This record gives sequence, C-alpha cells and structure tokens, in this order.
Amino acid sequence: PVYTTMYKEHPEEKMLACQYMGPKTMVVNSVPKPMITAPKDAIVKITHCTVCGSDLHMYAGDLDSAMKKGDIMGHEAIGFVDDVGPEVKNVEKGDRVIILPVVATNPSKEMEGMWGHRLSGIFGYTQLTGGYPGNQAEYCRVPNADLILVKAPKKGVSPEQLLANADVTTTAWHGNELAEVGKGHVVGVWGCGPVGLSIAKLALFRGAKKVYAVDPDPRRLEIAESFGCIGVNVREHPDVSDYILRQEPHGLDKGIEASGFRSAQSWIQTTMRAIGAEGDQSDTVSHVIKATRKGGNIALIGDFFFTTNQFPIGALMEKAITLRGGQLYAQKSKGNMILHSCSHTKVSLTYAFSLFALPFLYKFEDLLWGDTDFRPLDDFENIPEMYKLQFEHGMPGGLKAIMATPFGRSLGK
Repeated sequence: PVYTTMYKEHPEEKMLACQYMGPKTMVVNSVPKPMITAPKDAIVKITHCTVCGSDLHMYAGDLDSAMKKGDIMGHEAIGFVDDVGPEVKNVEKGDRVIILPVVATNPSKEMEGMWGHRLSGIFGYTQLTGGYPGNQAEYCRVPNADLILVKAPKKGVSPEQLLANADVTTTAWHGNELAEVGKGHVVGVWGCGPVGLSIAKLALFRGAKKVYAVDPDPRRLEIAESFGCIGVNVREHPDVSDYILRQEPHGLDKGIEASGFRSAQSWIQTTMRAIGAEGDQSDTVSHVIKATRKGGNIALIGDFFFTTNQFPIGALMEKAITLRGGQLYAQKSKGNMILHSCSHTKVSLTYAFSLFALPFLYKFEDLLWGDTDFRPLDDFENIPEMYKLQFEHGMPGGLKAIMATPFGRSLGK
C-alpha cells in the first residue's frame, strides 16, 4: 500500500524542484526536502533528470484542469539512495539507482470516475495519476522502493544510458510487446520523438523486416533513417495511410501510435480540440488503422486521456484488428528485455541479471537508440528553458536535455 501520495516535509532542509505554475510556466523553486513517510519508502538524491515528451502535455496547458499550482514535475531520473525505511530490503543507502516512472497505487477518484477503475500512479504527472511529487528535483521520495528502484552500476555506465532506461527504452519495449512485433513483420511507427525512435529501433532488433517512421520533423526522420527505417514526412504525404498502402498494398503487420492526443493534423480535429468538442485527436489513430492490414495489431503508446470524434470504429471492427494500449508495465518490461536480450545475443542469463536490468543496452549499444537522444549536459536550474526548447522542437544537439543537479555536477560525468 501507499499510505499517502504526498511526502512528509523536512522541518528545516530545503531542495530545488521544478514546479508547474500554469500553462508554459515551469519554475525552479526552493521547497521542503522529503523525508521517509512510510516504512517501504526510500529517499533518492537525484543526480540527473530529463523532460519526457509526455511532460509537454502539461507544459502546453492541455491538462491544466488535472494540475495543481506548485506540483513537482518529472518521472525520468537517476540518483543515489540517501535514506531507506525500515521495511526496504533490496536497496540501501549509497546505491546508484534508476527510478522507474510508475507507482503501483493510485488513489485518484477522478480517474476511477472517468474510466471505471484506478490505474497506476506516475511521478510528477497530474492529479489523475495520484499527484505524486516528481523527480525533477534534488530529492525524491519513492514509495514501495523495492518495486520502483533498480540498482545500477556505480561506474562505467553514463547518465545518458541510465536515463534512457528510466522510461524511454522500457516504454519502447512495452509498445513492441503490445503490438506483438516479431521476425519478418512490416511495422509503422507514428511519432519519432525519443520513445518513437526507440520503438522503431527495438522493432528492428526484434526482427522486423521493415519499419516506416512517420513524423513531420525532417531531423527526426533523418535519425530514423540512419539506423535503417523508412522515413515518411507527413508534411509531404498528408494522406500518410494512403501513401504507405501504395508502398505496402497488403498493409502494415503492426502499427504503433507514439505521438499522442495533441498531434492533430486535419483542420477538423484541430478545430474540435480548440473549441472543446473533443479532448483527444484521432487523426493519427485513423491513419494507423487504415494502413494496418486485416488481422493486424495496433498499439497506442502516445498518451490519450479523454474522448475523440470521427473514430473509425467500423474499419477497426471489420478488419479484425487487435488494438491495445496501456500505461507502461515498467517492472515487466525490464524483465522481458533481459530474457529477450539473452535469447537473441551471446549474453548469458546469469551475466544479464548480474548487470541488474537491461544488458544489451550496455554491451550492445549499437542496438539502442541511445546517447544522441540527449543534448550535452545542462544545469538543472535551467530546466524551464529546456521545457520551452523541447516543446518547440528547438533542442540543439539532440531531442531532449539531460539535466544535472548540483549534486550530479559535483560527481562529474
């Protein structure tokens, strides 16, 4: 159980944290440092964090109604264990750890009212997912630490590699699992941000024959093409499903949507979202359904929250397509990647587990969409500017920033 989503505040000590203060307004403020609040808690002293593409939904203001002013942001971070509760068994003070983004318990009655059930909580990701303070901060309280913290080597693995495993790579694997991507498949991935690019590269790793990477950003498409994907620029091919079907008359075996509810392309969907007639766009999903073959599989990894209009339910049903979505199963994806990497490489299972998590990402880096995901290190205090640059696709030298806290900077690379 999670006794409370909020942490017990230290009576004297403070920390820096990135707080949501309104649409397009992130501010680094001094706030009380967290303390052990429940017996299974750990406190992690953050060294590095980053901005997830899904954080931009909140930055843009699309989820303002689900936010509270002052919410601490972020769910992708690494650091060192600073303190543990009396019932924590698997980690101890001084361990270097990855913080997985998903918390098993979510007390949100709003989510239960919307969807009929409560799903997992997520650090720093709206009141709908529990209102847990995030880890774009100098410290993070981690409830149920034995489930959420993954030990990492203290040396020999860069912050970039570890951060890629906090959310990006596990989510990418989850997307491939949902779509059941395997040997010989023709795959389409809509959205070429860090997660979409990781999905595409892992699809090739799992044996896909072809991967079509769909995005309006030429720079992202160039990256996708560099590791073997077929880039499709939606600005050049607005009827992208028709274009893909001209290349693949039988359709895609697997389609994966990795862009989310804000990626409206048509003026109809853009207008309906603007006037509040719908919450989520269905343009990308409609194209995925049309481009996917009869009996194919589709996975929704890009975030969707509300309702949409003009959804092609007829095509989905008549083509006998299997459509799956869902929050990241972080712990499951981590374990599955260990087993898959062992069965498809020369790494032994024992050695894999001795490396704690995702061995092929460290010993077979050519298989991973990796460090070019991140621009060079920047100071944590500059994270509000990184939100703006990432939102505007203006990040120099990469797609997202890796932010070093003062503690992280004191340790060096």
